[in-house]
Amino acid sequence: MQSRRPVVLITGGSRGIGAAVAQLAAARGYDVAITYRSERESAERVLAACRTSGAAAVACQGDVAMEADVVRMFDEAQSALGPISHVVNNAGITGKSSRLEQADSDAVRACIEVNVLGAIWVAREAARRLSTSRGGPGGAIVNISSVAASLGSPNEYVWYAASKGAVDSLTIGMAKELASEGIRVNAVSPGMTMTDIHERSTQDAGRVERIRPHIPMNRIGEPEEIAEAVLFLISDAASYIAGANLSVSGGR
Repeated sequence: MQSRRPVVLITGGSRGIGAAVAQLAAARGYDVAITYRSERESAERVLAACRTSGAAAVACQGDVAMEADVVRMFDEAQSALGPISHVVNNAGITGKSSRLEQADSDAVRACIEVNVLGAIWVAREAARRLSTSRGGPGGAIVNISSVAASLGSPNEYVWYAASKGAVDSLTIGMAKELASEGIRVNAVSPGMTMTDIHERSTQDAGRVERIRPHIPMNRIGEPEEIAEAVLFLISDAASYIAGANLSVSGGR
């Protein structure tokens, strides 16, 4: 029997911001599908937490950079939970931090394929499933960008900042394209947030503390704080918001 709760699909939902969004969505009355590329155990922990809140939850393995994987993951989520009504386009990577001239070309290419092409494939599939002009239920898409798009991330990962600039443009265009078809598209741009992406992207153990003084609030954000912004934008409380990009960055 298919669920009557609204269904949200969150890409990259096995850890960090994606996991926080999944768990908060479950607590707020959504059934949850998460995608993950390789971390099955982490995905299972997120599912268990979602089910504790009474949600139906499923994990779909795949790589958002692969168009066929994206279509299959949407199919699997819809088969398990019913029609998808909300999508959080979250999956992203940085690659190891460095100046651009020192960056590994394969790492840069992987970042662009996941963060740009992946975001586009997910947004396209979401539009195909949600659009009222195609018989869909309407709904909302939230793209996870980054304040890096406006800061540029010099000396760390300029290519990542560029990829998030593409996400910002994707958000604006899709918002205008889909607003008359029952779909609201917005973005959330996190600032420095306490996730394991810092360990994955750099060997600099002092990076977080070095950046802290540049944050007006003088503290690092928590994934749950980003999740609150995402849940607001997919909720009916944001019913007249489309094309917005909400910075959740402590004022940075």
